[in-house]
Parts: sequence; structure tokens; C-alpha cells
Amino acid sequence: MDHVISGVAKFQKEVFPKNKATFQKLANGQNPEVLFITCADSRIDPNLVTQTGPGDLFICRNAGNIVPPHSAYTGGMTASIEFAVAALGVSHIIVCGHSDCGAMKGALAPDQLDDLPHVKEWLGHCRCATEVVKEKEGELSINQLGAVTKENVLQQLQHLRTHPAVASKVATGQVQLHGWIYDIESGDVLCHCEQSNEFKLLADVYGEKPFSKSGKEA
Repeated sequence: MDHVISGVAKFQKEVFPKNKATFQKLANGQNPEVLFITCADSRIDPNLVTQTGPGDLFICRNAGNIVPPHSAYTGGMTASIEFAVAALGVSHIIVCGHSDCGAMKGALAPDQLDDLPHVKEWLGHCRCATEVVKEKEGELSINQLGAVTKENVLQQLQHLRTHPAVASKVATGQVQLHGWIYDIESGDVLCHCEQSNEFKLLADVYGEKPFSKSGKEA
């Protein structure tokens, strides 16, 4: 805890004064372009990986970067997604999984989660991913961790499309969906390519083209 407290002190003394104008602007509101949905894993830092700053990303994190399908039940993810899209007007939504994901390990072996009933229930949202991988590969084991991680990202993108606020904006081209996998060891980011239905290196999917506010590549 000491390093956290000293970090706050350093921020207030050194970082904040150098960026005071930026924080003064942000104090009056936010206008993020991207909703970034990723895992709560402590090894993932969205702003570090994307080299973005305060106000650039609207970040939602949970175990397994899960998006529950839309339903009558209102949860934190449902409300946050609706707010980001309908109120803040984000034009891109990224679902970012990662290597060595503990949640995906749990999804592969739900029988080992009896002592974590809430985690087990939450990972039920990943069942479609494990079933797809099992059907394709004939078995489920830790050897399929990478495949399940990728399939889970695709399934959560499918769940996103069930949310009315997202579906309407996607249909009109105002929001674009992205599926990413971050490799902790190599620093690589794999991105889903709709044309080939494969995960490829970021540069191979996007090239050097930046995002535009319209929800399309510039």
C-alpha cells in the first residue's frame, strides 16, 4: 500500500502541475471516442497499452472482459455501455481479452469453481465460447486457453449487439466494434479481421490509418 500512497503524492506534486490545463478542461466534462471493455486483471493497463491519456477512453473492466447479453435485469455493464454509447456518443467499442487469462482458465474448468459461486455464475456468460471451441477441437483443456480467449472476445461482441443502444448505432454506422487480444509477454495486440475471420497483428488489420469520430477508419 505504501507505493500506492507515495504514487498519489508524486502525482499531485509532479504530474498534475505539468498537466493542469488538461485536468481543468476535463473537470467540466468528458468526450471519449472509445469504450474500452477489458479484463480486471492487474496486468492490463488500457491507457499504457494504447498510449492514451485521461479522457480518451471510457473503460469498463471485469473478470473475463464479459458483456452480459441485454435483458430486463439492469447491471453495471449494461448501464455503462448504454451511457457510453447513448450519452457520451463513443464511436468505437473495443473488447480486449488477454493472454494467460484466469477467467478463461475458470471457464475451461467450471467444476473447480464451487468455492467461488459468484465467479462461476459470472463465467456462465463465456459458456458459448467454450462450447464453440469444444465443437471445433473435440475437447476442452488448458491447451485450448488461447482458442477460448479469442472465441470469448467474439462472443462478447455478439452480446454487445443485443444491447439496443449499440445495435442501433452499429446499424447506422455510427459505432464500430473491435475485438482485440493483448499478449502480456510480447506486447503484441491481435485484432479480429472480419474479412478473414482471424485474429491478426494490429498493423495488418488497421495499417497506419487512425480512427475518425464517424466510427470509420480515416
